[in-house]
Amino acid sequence: SRASIMAGVEDEVNELLDEDYEEKEEEENEEEEGGNEEKEEQAEAEEGDDVEALNADLKGLEEEEAKLREMQAQVEKEMGGGSNANAQVDAAAKEEVDTRSVYVGQVDYAVTPEQLHAHFASCGTVNRVTIMTDKFNNPKGFAYIEFLEPDAVQHAVLLNESELNGRKLKVSPKRTNVPGMRGGRGRG
Repeated sequence: SRASIMAGVEDEVNELLDEDYEEKEEEENEEEEGGNEEKEEQAEAEEGDDVEALNADLKGLEEEEAKLREMQAQVEKEMGGGSNANAQVDAAAKEEVDTRSVYVGQVDYAVTPEQLHAHFASCGTVNRVTIMTDKFNNPKGFAYIEFLEPDAVQHAVLLNESELNGRKLKVSPKRTNVPGMRGGRGRG
């Protein structure tokens, strides 16, 4: 009967523990309900503060944006009316340089700019020699020669089919690239 006494004692202990647990749970629920009201009031007050802070930040950003726009307008004014005017000047200068330049094709890969300079020196004063290369700095087989005088281009074209390092050069006036003149992709 010792087992029955132990079982009875165990049941009583379990009941007491259950009662204590339920009482603690009720107290916690009451505290949470009271605390929730306080937390809600604090949250509403914080939201009001947050909205005011955001409005202040927004106003500051708008003022900064206005200052930046003003500065940008001033810089454009100082630069001469914006980027469109500069682009037109650059395009005109590029066209002028192109009228003083020739394209030289079939250039041997071993040819140096000095050799090309010497080959075309009889045509006029050579301003610049550009041998086109790929991204690995290997020559592509063609070059551009820029002269100081526009009439030197006509003399240089006479050197078409002349030989340099055993290859016949193709010489023609440099054309000015016009963006958008290539045509469409075949639709429409």
